[in-house]
Amino acid sequence: MQRVETRPRRVLVVEDDPFLLELITTRLELAGFDTRAARDGSQALQRLTEFRPEAMVLDINMPVLDGFGVLIHMQAQGLTEKTPTMVLTARNSPEDVAKAIKLGARDYLSKPFKDEQLIARVGRLLARARATAAR
Repeated sequence: MQRVETRPRRVLVVEDDPFLLELITTRLELAGFDTRAARDGSQALQRLTEFRPEAMVLDINMPVLDGFGVLIHMQAQGLTEKTPTMVLTARNSPEDVAKAIKLGARDYLSKPFKDEQLIARVGRLLARARATAAR
């Protein structure tokens, strides 16, 4: 008999804008995700080890340590495979997208975004992670 997983999937949201952080975490929680927040890259690295998220939504422009710095650290620690990451940022130049993907981000969504896009793409990140883990 196949076991049905009922616990909410853990998602870390890393965003320095308090309004956007609240908006993103609330939308994801309403969609059934268990979220934690980080206000900068340094806090994100701490939450990665404490909370052990199954996916992460990551801003690029942040104080202390930016999103690229977080991805570099994650790549060095082998965490990009364990924690699929979607970059959610106002920076949408082709160079920024390419850099984020090269550093291990699995998806890239530009601000402003629609709630449905955010929820669907986080769900897709988690589905891919589950499929990879099942192999």
